[in-house]
Amino acid sequence: MSSIDLRGLVPAPVTPFTRDGDVDVDAIHRLGGWLGSVEGVKGLVVLGHAGEGTFLTQAEQALVISSFRDAVDGRLPIIAGITAEGNKVAAEEAQRAVDAGASAGLVYPSHGWLRFGYQEGAPQSRYKEIYETSGLPLILFQYPDATKATYNLDTQLEIAGQDGVFATKNGVRNMRRWDTEIPVLRAAFPELQILTCHDEYLLHTMFDVDGALVGYGGLAPEPLVELIAAGKAKDYAKAREVHDRLLPVTKNVYHRGSHMEGTVALKEGLVARGILEHATVRTPLLPLAPGAHEEIALALASANLGLATVPARA
Repeated sequence: MSSIDLRGLVPAPVTPFTRDGDVDVDAIHRLGGWLGSVEGVKGLVVLGHAGEGTFLTQAEQALVISSFRDAVDGRLPIIAGITAEGNKVAAEEAQRAVDAGASAGLVYPSHGWLRFGYQEGAPQSRYKEIYETSGLPLILFQYPDATKATYNLDTQLEIAGQDGVFATKNGVRNMRRWDTEIPVLRAAFPELQILTCHDEYLLHTMFDVDGALVGYGGLAPEPLVELIAAGKAKDYAKAREVHDRLLPVTKNVYHRGSHMEGTVALKEGLVARGILEHATVRTPLLPLAPGAHEEIALALASANLGLATVPARA
């Protein structure tokens, strides 16, 4: 079992771009430096959905990993999203992540499975080949129940028992499955770190987990650290207070027509918090409708999330 401890908040930050559309290393240093300074943050997951990881070249992916690692001075583990379609190319992607300084990998399902489903045993083979090639400690990623890439319980248990798998990021978004499957995973593998990624269902899922691996953490880490602590203390009243305080932000970021718009909204929020200078995204993502920035800024202000303090670089 990996020695990496993600029991707390694990933000999945956006990838900042320059206005010309290149990876903005200076902005990564500001964003990563800020997130790394928040007590309770245990690691950063880069190159995920929020990080537009599949929109980057291989060289850019390596640059993002190394830049975030530099931003936290190596004090926190950098976890890389592993998204390539086939096992061989995903294993090579994981090896490049190791070479760039990643400490672990978050393994996405093969994207063809989203539409067509997967053959029995195929997900297990994906994790096995990635780990045997790269030696990278891996996080099991459970996709939403609404997709054909969601893993049944037996598949989750088999992956969790494989060498190299030390945590699971669960985003099943079906609370019936959550309430019945998480206890089984916990009982079968007590050392498996269970992390919710239900950005929009955090209250329900916060009482059963070791932490949260969420894009939301890249915008609002301070209250999410509070929420995790309340969940671990089984303090529903406190958790509800944090949830309700954040609800206007949650609605403005995640209750949109497409969950992908959340990435754009996160960047707009980071502009309002003074971390990013602009919310440039890479196509096929598009800017939000006029007025969205102002709405997001007002929501952040209502949650007492003002300008963030970026620590000076040594």
